[in-house]
Amino acid sequence: MQVRTLFFAAYRDAVGTTALQVDLPEGATVGDLVSGLRARGAPFDRLPELPAVAVNRTLVRGDAALSNGDEIAFLPPVAGG
Repeated sequence: MQVRTLFFAAYRDAVGTTALQVDLPEGATVGDLVSGLRARGAPFDRLPELPAVAVNRTLVRGDAALSNGDEIAFLPPVAGG
């Protein structure tokens, strides 16, 4: 299956792109996607092991199952005052 990943703010800067198509086996989870990206090495190894992630604009946990065509957004931590 194929999913579209989106990287925002600090993650975009870290990995050097705003979007990436990723092929995954059927039944893959968000955690599988994160592990697979990190295993690619630099610059993807800069992603945290447990980033905040939204699938199709809904925040999910790492064990959330993915489906073909899903849009996965990596949401960096924010600080404010």
